[in-house]
Parts: sequence; structure tokens; C-alpha cells
Amino acid sequence: MKIALIGYGKMGKEIEQIALSRGHSIALTIDIHNPEALTAENLSHADVAIEFTSPGTAVNNYIHCFNAGIPVVSGTTGWLEQKSLVERICREKNGCFFYSSNYSLGVNIFFELNRHLARIMKGFPQYDVTMTEIHHIQKLDAPSGTAISLAQDIISEQGAKEKWTIEEPESNNELKITPIREGTVPGIHTVKYNSEVDFIEITHSAYNRKGLALGAVMAAEFSVGRTGIFSMNDMLKF
Repeated sequence: MKIALIGYGKMGKEIEQIALSRGHSIALTIDIHNPEALTAENLSHADVAIEFTSPGTAVNNYIHCFNAGIPVVSGTTGWLEQKSLVERICREKNGCFFYSSNYSLGVNIFFELNRHLARIMKGFPQYDVTMTEIHHIQKLDAPSGTAISLAQDIISEQGAKEKWTIEEPESNNELKITPIREGTVPGIHTVKYNSEVDFIEITHSAYNRKGLALGAVMAAEFSVGRTGIFSMNDMLKF
């Protein structure tokens, strides 16, 4: 499999190492120094693109890939207000778009656990749910895309909350997310259900970026030859 790496920071370099170790090759590398190289001609040498950039550039990167007719796997967060536009263009171009806010296999198991726990806690309104996420100081968005995914699943499954906020909640129907930026932390996400007598807490803590990189490469392997819009649930089949 020949991969176009769109975004060649720390995450892009981890993806490169994992991809090479699994027998793949890198056909194209795009970073802040050569954005003009993201052309249909250059993309034609790749089987799939893996995109980890920034919220301000991600959507245009996706469209370039759709126009070039190659699948795109993205882990960029902070752009989801344009999700309907991206999915519409993908379908119009008969393209393939694989998106996850977190490609770690462990985090996706955590997502499933979070949904299951939320369904259980629906029957116990005496517990109030809150969330905390901790990341390195270079992370641009807050809360993290992973935290938003967790919150949206709680809102959907538990039913007691209607929206999330990073401010002090104005009512009981708001789910408080506390984002913390410190050091070089790869990512810690905690969901806590608190009552007057006890609390229940689940946490996922990443040691490094390797789990994210492996999941992204696996998603690229899954996407080659497919059309449509996919997520980790499609690949992992929970």
C-alpha cells in the first residue's frame, strides 16, 4: 500500500514508522513547508491518504483527496461543524472518508465501555456525570475530539444531559468537560459518575502515540478499495 502522509509532525512520523514496519511505503509527504504539493497528480501515486493536520486546513485537504479519487483517513479534530459538507462532497465524488477522533484501539474499546456504562447509569439518576481530559500543551483544540465523542455518546445513551460545556454548567442538563493542558501528556480521559455516597470512574491513559498511529494505518488498510463513510466501529465491528 502506498500512502500519502498529509501532516508530517510528531503524529505523521509515528504513522510513517508503523506503516513501513507493516510493509507499506510512503508515496507523498505534505507538511507546512510544501502545501502546494497536495495536487491530484501527486496524490495519484498513492493508494490512500492519512491526514493529521489542523482544523483550519483539514477540510480542504479532504476535498483535494476526494477530487483525486483516493480514500482519506483523518484524525484531525476541531472541524466537525463542517462534517455535513465533507460527507456530502465525499458522496458526490463517490469517495471514501474514514474519520475518528481517536484511532487508538484502546480508546475505541473505552468508547464502547463508556456507551455501555452510560446505558446502565440511565437507571440511576442520583449519579451526576462529569469528564476530564488532559493533553500536552501543544494540542490546539479544547476539549479534545475524543472528549467530545465520549460526551456525545453519554448524551445519547444516558439521556440526563442535553449538551456538553467547558464552562460551569448553568443547569443539570449540561455535561461539564474539564480540559487540562500540561507537559507532554499524550492523552488521559476520565468519565466520573458521582453521588452522595460513592463514585464510579473509568479512565483511559495513553503512554505514547504509537497506538494512534497503528489504528490509523489499520484504517488505511481497511479503506483501500472502498467507497463510503466509515469509522472505527465499522472496522472493529463492536
